[in-house]
Amino acid sequence: MEALIPVINKLQDVFNTVGSDSIQLPQIVVLGSQSSGKSSVIESVVGRSFLPRGTGIVTRRPLILQLIHCPLEDREHRSAENGTVNAEEWGRFLHSKKCFTDFNDIRNEIDNETDRVAGSNKGICPEPINLKIFSTRVVNLTLVDLPGITKVPVGDQPEDIEAQIKDLVIKYIENPNSIILAVTAANTDMATSEALKLAKDVDPDGRRTLAVVTKLDLMDAGTDAIDILCGRVIPVKLGIIGVMNRSQQDIMDKKNIDDQMKDEAAFLQRKYPTLATRNGTPYLAKTLNRLLMHHIRDCLPDLKTRVNIMSTQFQSLLNSYGEDVSDKSQTLLHIITKFSSAYCSTIEGTARNIETTELCGGARLCYIFHEIFGRTLDSIHPLAGLTKMDILTAIRNATGPRPALFVPEVSFELLVKRQIRRLEEPSLRCVELIHEEMQRIVQHCGNEVQQEMLRFPKLHEKIVDVVTQLLRCRLPATNVMVENIVAIELAYINTKHPDFHKEAALVPSLLKTDNDPYSQSRRTNTSRNNMSPQVSAHNSVAQNQQQMQQSHQQMHTQQQQQQQQNQQNDTHDQNHVGENSTGSWLSNILPPAPNRPDSMENSANNTPVHNNMVSPLKPVNLLPDVPAIANPRRLTDKEQKDCDVIERLIKSYFYIVRKSIQDSVPKAIMHFLVNYVKDNLQSELVTHLYKSEKAETLLNESDHIAVRRKEAADMLKALTRANHIISEIRETHMW
Repeated sequence: MEALIPVINKLQDVFNTVGSDSIQLPQIVVLGSQSSGKSSVIESVVGRSFLPRGTGIVTRRPLILQLIHCPLEDREHRSAENGTVNAEEWGRFLHSKKCFTDFNDIRNEIDNETDRVAGSNKGICPEPINLKIFSTRVVNLTLVDLPGITKVPVGDQPEDIEAQIKDLVIKYIENPNSIILAVTAANTDMATSEALKLAKDVDPDGRRTLAVVTKLDLMDAGTDAIDILCGRVIPVKLGIIGVMNRSQQDIMDKKNIDDQMKDEAAFLQRKYPTLATRNGTPYLAKTLNRLLMHHIRDCLPDLKTRVNIMSTQFQSLLNSYGEDVSDKSQTLLHIITKFSSAYCSTIEGTARNIETTELCGGARLCYIFHEIFGRTLDSIHPLAGLTKMDILTAIRNATGPRPALFVPEVSFELLVKRQIRRLEEPSLRCVELIHEEMQRIVQHCGNEVQQEMLRFPKLHEKIVDVVTQLLRCRLPATNVMVENIVAIELAYINTKHPDFHKEAALVPSLLKTDNDPYSQSRRTNTSRNNMSPQVSAHNSVAQNQQQMQQSHQQMHTQQQQQQQQNQQNDTHDQNHVGENSTGSWLSNILPPAPNRPDSMENSANNTPVHNNMVSPLKPVNLLPDVPAIANPRRLTDKEQKDCDVIERLIKSYFYIVRKSIQDSVPKAIMHFLVNYVKDNLQSELVTHLYKSEKAETLLNESDHIAVRRKEAADMLKALTRANHIISEIRETHMW
């Protein structure tokens, strides 16, 4: 337990070296009214007269006094260099490395330091003076002597001197790790004590307040302080201790402290014999030592937690400042490599700090490829913007003046190419989205890189420029490749494709003449299917084959069931298209297309609706019996079959091409844009930054950064030492 106070003294030394008061250490704060005897109490505890004395306000700066018990065999604090090997007592100030063996010199040094900062005309200053006294006779204590509480300004003191002193006092006593030593003169009314009032304001429970009653020998004749010392007037939880100070005449006569303590003991035995053992300066010193040790024991766990928190904070602060730049070329190359690695790691998903609130980096690229681009292509219907009259017109234009016996292949190629071209614009829009996301990754490529960028703003600006230029250079090549993918599909319609060949093989069965006994039923089914152009052709063929093997009644029932199922599928397909086309992402990718009418024929007369068809040539009726193409009329069975065949083939081949483009476009973007940037980013940065003539100016930082870096490093070093000291106590089980 006795070793706890030296530990606090070591911690105080650690934080004094960096000039920090952010850690509030356990200490005893002495406060009282002006001329109440505060300095005399401290001198009695030390056993030496070393504080400035006089009338009026004398203590004008806080004095942090560390008393260190130093036996003659102690080698930790004694050294031959400063001549303290055999000295019984000496003092040392924080602002001076000189050791003072004469306590009169200590008093003079306090006066000089006070006048230097606070002036020589009664002004006060909150900046403390730190003094250590090493002695073989003192107990380990840390005391803070504060200016006395005054009411009226004197000298060059400001008008609000009372408020300034109270603010200074409260700053020290509101520290929860401090013990309050409230000093009050015995010849004044305890109920008017300013010291006890301030102590009660910050410590209402009285758990860390000890009262000291001075000048017991100056009470009026016929009165005593028994009721006060016993706590009957104003109770104080930690107790009330009475002492007798030297008078001003004793000080002028240079009366020895030892003689004063003998006179004090004799006075207490004569005046208060029953209370003599629990009063007096020796008992006060022992009580303060005991209270401080117990208080330190209670405060150390919280103190260690505070030190650990501050160590983490200053470590982060020091990391944000970075190391001092000694070799700019090496530092620049290190930052370039670090940025390139962070950028690539963000794309690959191997970054140290992975976001959990939103998608970023490579995950967003994957989302664009499969969720945005993939769903957009799925939402494009194979027959969107294509009517039966468009198909019939293409068939007639492909046959010329001759009526067609078979469906011409040229019409199929012409129409399917028209639909395939609709896939080009969403593909190019996908390239733009990936390009934007690659640019966005520059701002979200790791906290470590961001700290370097904040430290060197010019370097950050140049890195952004280089990455932007690299992405912009790769954008045309990527767009050309995506356009070529679509152009390749348009260049050759492979009707021998394995998946398409199965559909083409079923065409002859659809073109058979209606000579079988079920032809009328098939015509009826075809007429009904004219009202639903999006019915699956494969299901229709399977239905026709099944009708030839079943009875007429069973066939008719299955036709109705199949027709209802196909209508539901068409409704679901149209709803799916509408749902996908209304999304916020899809509206940016999917180009506007004319809506395909729900019904290709008039429900009343089964007449095709064709309002938007514009013939390149004005139709001329050479014979009155030859109708114009644009005239609405009923489709014949053969024309209906030809349109159904073309629609079925377009669907089949469009699905094949869409699947291919949906797979090829992301691969092309990854190769020509994403992977290229990843592979060449570092070389581009080195070329434009490291090898440039202005490379030295890119690492210029603000002047205050170096100063703050040194302050943070010193504070972190002090906190590390403090943590080590507290850990030693834990290991020895001292609390």
